[in-house]
Amino acid sequence: MTAQEAFDAASKGGYNDLAAVLALCRQHGDYCVIGGLAVNTYVRPVFTMDADIVIAADKLPLIRADLLAAGFKIQEEEWSLNAQMPGSELRIQFTKDVRYQQFPVSAVPAKVLGCDALVASLRDLVTGKAFAWRDPKRRLSKRKKDEADLIRLAEDYPEVRAMLPEELRLQLPFS
Repeated sequence: MTAQEAFDAASKGGYNDLAAVLALCRQHGDYCVIGGLAVNTYVRPVFTMDADIVIAADKLPLIRADLLAAGFKIQEEEWSLNAQMPGSELRIQFTKDVRYQQFPVSAVPAKVLGCDALVASLRDLVTGKAFAWRDPKRRLSKRKKDEADLIRLAEDYPEVRAMLPEELRLQLPFS
């Protein structure tokens, strides 16, 4: 069984959901995958059931309409537009946070769970993970995942260590 097949089985169809969402994103212009799935394109993957995406804020109403038409259940939050296909475990989250709006400009092509996608550049990904890690409103468990993602990236890409918050940088061995 491939990693893609394993994910699809565990997520109850998440691969097809992700492929459909990415196709919609491509129709509406610049976008990029951020969060754990983007981290997984740079370093050894860990399992996640969240697909975090940035698209231009003015495109969110169009994406929302297209997702509804495709059968996705939509939930509006202050900080995100969330979509999930009934029966699927994959949660798709379009961020509304303005700090991420420029990330698609420097996005790079990658395979995300076997799907062709644009992902945040390494620099933007580290910046975004640092935003999330510093957010005192986020649950501790999510902040710890962000911390682990930042450390994983810094271990494989020493050039990003200088971008890490000092508290995390001090945890890394000198190299």
